[in-house]
Amino acid sequence: MADSLTAAPTRLWRQLALSGFSQLIITVDYNIVYVALPDIGKHLGFSAQSLQWVMSAYAVGYGGLLLLGGRMVDRLGARCVWLAAIMIYGLSSMAGGLSTGPGTLIAARAIQGMGGALLFPAALKMIFTNFPEGPQRDRALSVWAAIGGAGLAAGSVLGGLFTDWWGWPSVLFVNVPLTAGALVAGLLLLPPDGPAKTGIRDFDVPGALLVTASSSLTVFGLASGPDKGWASVQSLGAEAIGAALLFAFVIVEARTLSPLLPLRLLKVRPLSVTMVVSFLFMATLSTGYYLLTTYLQPVLGYSPVKAGLVFLPLCVFSIVGGQLTAPVLAKYGLRRVFTGTLIVNGAGVAVTALGMAADGLVWSLMLGIFLWGIGSGVGFTVTFAAAGMGISPLEQGVASAAVSTTQQVGGATGLAVLVAVANQGLDFGSRSLPSADDIRDRLQLAGVIASVVVAVGAVVTFFFLKGSDPSAPVAVADESADGRCQVEEPLTGGFRFGA
Repeated sequence: MADSLTAAPTRLWRQLALSGFSQLIITVDYNIVYVALPDIGKHLGFSAQSLQWVMSAYAVGYGGLLLLGGRMVDRLGARCVWLAAIMIYGLSSMAGGLSTGPGTLIAARAIQGMGGALLFPAALKMIFTNFPEGPQRDRALSVWAAIGGAGLAAGSVLGGLFTDWWGWPSVLFVNVPLTAGALVAGLLLLPPDGPAKTGIRDFDVPGALLVTASSSLTVFGLASGPDKGWASVQSLGAEAIGAALLFAFVIVEARTLSPLLPLRLLKVRPLSVTMVVSFLFMATLSTGYYLLTTYLQPVLGYSPVKAGLVFLPLCVFSIVGGQLTAPVLAKYGLRRVFTGTLIVNGAGVAVTALGMAADGLVWSLMLGIFLWGIGSGVGFTVTFAAAGMGISPLEQGVASAAVSTTQQVGGATGLAVLVAVANQGLDFGSRSLPSADDIRDRLQLAGVIASVVVAVGAVVTFFFLKGSDPSAPVAVADESADGRCQVEEPLTGGFRFGA
């Protein structure tokens, strides 16, 4: 089959390249910061438990505002939101590199996440609206994912080099020239948006505040549990309030005329199932990266450069996995591919964890990294291919944002819980620090639990994406004169998923 993208006009290639560059910036930042975490903790005075907030603050800011970002993209246009997001991302990265204490870095990372919450749905909107559902879109998503995978690979190597050469602030400063270049390219290449479909007053601000506060408090409660006690007012109280705010968010979405997340979209089975599975998938992915960098540096004593080089094959395999997605989806269908990639990914995480040895790398660890990389590359791409199935072009932004929200909240939640498992019983504050064997054993336990979480995701896709009815109606929005989504119609011809 000829490459379905070769017939795309030049302008679509340019927008796809710019979408990919957005993902490159996000993924470079993701891996480059992971490799620098031990140095950040040492120089800024983070504890073993609180260090996770360097990643979790970003995830909460990202996940909390993604739904608002998706709705802004749908209403205001991809170009407007994309340009604003690039500027926010660059300025917050500069502020993070200038941080002198944990509080300022965490705040900068949260704002950086908010920039990502606008950038990500704007980039995906360009793909979903320019390439029709099916092989063309799958191939475009594969190209986009490959560019993102290259960012992971570059981040793993650059994180080590920059940390060794110029110190941890350089891993945040690197985003400044990247975002500046992207801003210039966006101004030159992106076509103007059409008229805004709504006014600012029609945005669901209460919904945005509720979902952001809910995710923030839930993750804060989970992260506070090991230090303050799981039954403490700080931990249990934060989780209870977070759950109550989530319930309030659902009520607001059901009643408002212009909801942040139209609840009828949850009736589209690929979207609703993908939201659940992406929560579980990202909980494992975030935890796996944290566990691996902890094993390589504090346990084995690797330098940041050497640790970054170990991450490199994981990222390369992820790129390969992303490129396999389009052909395997066309051949085997969503259900089989989604279930299979989760099984491969979970097996990779388990083998990686069990392959950790106190005296160095072993072949089983490398086998685990191979399976983990292939599984995560296919899994990440197929997640967003599934998210766009059966969704109107008018609501592709909010659909992709809904899935990415569950990813980010899942990542922060998984990290909070499984880092607590990894640190349980280890006293880092005493004069006699835990031995390498003790730390490794706890890391292995957390890794095995993470693999079980992925297995649950595989069960969900296997049973809940089983079968299909091509004529079944799906939630497709129509626009009324005032710009509000009000009408539900079946998608002509339906769509097919599963096997």
